[in-house]
Amino acid sequence: MVEAAHILVVDDDEMIVEPLVYGLEREGFRVGVAMDGEEALQAVRDQQPDVILLDVMLPKRSGFEVLRLLRHQGITTPIIMLTARGQEIDKVMGLEMGADDYVVKPFSLREIIARIRAVLRRQRLLAGPPLPPQDQIQIGEITMDKRRLQVRKGEDVIPLSPREFDLLRVLMENAGRTLTRQQLLDWVWGESWVGDPRTLDVHIHWLREKLEDNPRRPRYILTVRGVGYRFADEEDLHSS
Repeated sequence: MVEAAHILVVDDDEMIVEPLVYGLEREGFRVGVAMDGEEALQAVRDQQPDVILLDVMLPKRSGFEVLRLLRHQGITTPIIMLTARGQEIDKVMGLEMGADDYVVKPFSLREIIARIRAVLRRQRLLAGPPLPPQDQIQIGEITMDKRRLQVRKGEDVIPLSPREFDLLRVLMENAGRTLTRQQLLDWVWGESWVGDPRTLDVHIHWLREKLEDNPRRPRYILTVRGVGYRFADEEDLHSS
């Protein structure tokens, strides 16, 4: 029997937390609660949740700070931001810092559950069977395991957020081909996504920090000025 997914709700508003916990538990989820930023960081370590619902406005540490610290620590647990703010800049900031999704209050339980299930579907691919060769891409030292959503550099596993993985997958599947900024935004963030296009540059920066020996002189993720980005192919690597 598959164990129910564990959801960590991080919010200090009891008027939101109580009905949300009740609704999630009725849907079969296991639910934990943290009421401030410090408690949230401890709860992530102790409970190892499958999904984190993270409010932006929290006591002690803001949701943005909690998000930043978790991603800095290499924790790739899907994080859905909960925010009462409707301003686009707050949504963009969360996504740029590594959030997987966001929901603006007031929200419906149905919407939250749909978003949780969407990110869980991605995570459950990690438990797949041994992979045939076509489910992997290897370029130089970088190996992408598309079914397990895992990336290695040599023997080292590189922790990536789901968004970083999607961006790297598109780049590696098109190795040697220049992709425009708009193509990458459409394919990775979706054609209906509205936000600051600079979020692409932020994610490219993060990938270089994790994959490149020298992020200032990248060998793998190359900038094509005025156009977009290109992942190096074997010919590029042999000539560099």
